[in-house]
Amino acid sequence: MNEIRECLEKAGHAMENAYMRTQKEFAKIRAGRALPNMLNGILVPYYGNEVPIDQVASVSTPDARTLTIKPWERRLIPELEKAILNSKLALTPQNDGETVRINIPPLTEERRKALVKQVRAEAEKGRVVVRSVRKDVKEILKKIQKSGASEDEIKMAEEQAQKLTDTYIHKLDALLARKEAEVMEV
Repeated sequence: MNEIRECLEKAGHAMENAYMRTQKEFAKIRAGRALPNMLNGILVPYYGNEVPIDQVASVSTPDARTLTIKPWERRLIPELEKAILNSKLALTPQNDGETVRINIPPLTEERRKALVKQVRAEAEKGRVVVRSVRKDVKEILKKIQKSGASEDEIKMAEEQAQKLTDTYIHKLDALLARKEAEVMEV
């Protein structure tokens, strides 16, 4: 039945979005290594608009503990520094007049454990979204069944929704395990 197929396709997209959102959140969590995507989400004022750093500067990593930000316009350096200082990353930028450098300090054991908690919380948010999508699918399937769909079709659709849920929960768990290992790596 078309309604059932559409419902399952939407559920798959919603679960994929939850997985992708969790991936993006994990990318923001620094693991003691300098990564250009650490600065994703930090906005800089530029001609009256707030824009991401990567749209006004090139961000590179000359080594594992340093980020280098070279703005397209020199006048942006103070704005870049201010935006980085005001972010929740707890990083201290330094500038030499042309570029902004950020030295990434090594993580303490205490900080690593705090980051693992944060990573687990983000993974759980992803799992909750996946489970709520499954719950929504079941409610939609009940309505479809009341409007005349056969019990067998509904049962098969529920099984497919559960398989989708299991797949995305497994993917989130694997993502979590990789990120935890990355954070705990000394």
